[in-house]
Amino acid sequence: MIMSVADKLKALLQQKQNDNMKTGEEFLAENAKKEGVVSLPSGLQYEVIKKGTGTKSPAATDTVTVHYKGTTIDGAEFDSSYSRGSPTSFPLNRVIPGWTEGVQLMKVGDTYRFYIPSDLAYGEQGAGGSIAPNSALIFDVELIEIQ
Repeated sequence: MIMSVADKLKALLQQKQNDNMKTGEEFLAENAKKEGVVSLPSGLQYEVIKKGTGTKSPAATDTVTVHYKGTTIDGAEFDSSYSRGSPTSFPLNRVIPGWTEGVQLMKVGDTYRFYIPSDLAYGEQGAGGSIAPNSALIFDVELIEIQ
């Protein structure tokens, strides 16, 4: 049987998704063994980079102002408010689930590093050209303000 071009592309995409999922799972399994890394039941992992002086954590329905840097697990940066020179604000329940869950653990002034499995990130679809399907991601997040 001869595969159509569309079928070949679909098979290649499925293979890439499977490869990315496996790579991410292996990375997170090793990362969980590192000192200071906390693993949550959802699969989200985090470590505290810097403790702030704030006393309040945001709720999922709050709008937050943050500085952040996002990378793939191989270290390729795909987004950074630091690079743009300006923090960003957004409703916490309008971002990827790993952010919504993780930022609620933080207090104003804290900086955390989140290790986000693909199902709490962009999943099978990926995002743009820089985040492949089923990619685990790393974000450094500094919580500046809760509105």
